[in-house]
Amino acid sequence: MEPDGERRQASFLATMKAVFWSFFGVRKRKDYERDAANLNPVHVIVGGLIGVLVFIGILMLAVRLAVGRA
Repeated sequence: MEPDGERRQASFLATMKAVFWSFFGVRKRKDYERDAANLNPVHVIVGGLIGVLVFIGILMLAVRLAVGRA
């Protein structure tokens, strides 16, 4: 906790970084604990939705490329 008693909120970019590592499945315990204390839950939900959309887009692109070359 911060000395003045208020939690410091992480930026949206920091949230996206945490969401990326969550999708990848690799996270240091120290970083996880810091994220759990500082991340805004709304940012995590929005970041997760963005991550899912990007993941689905990449999968669709990979399938189109694979099917187009078959």
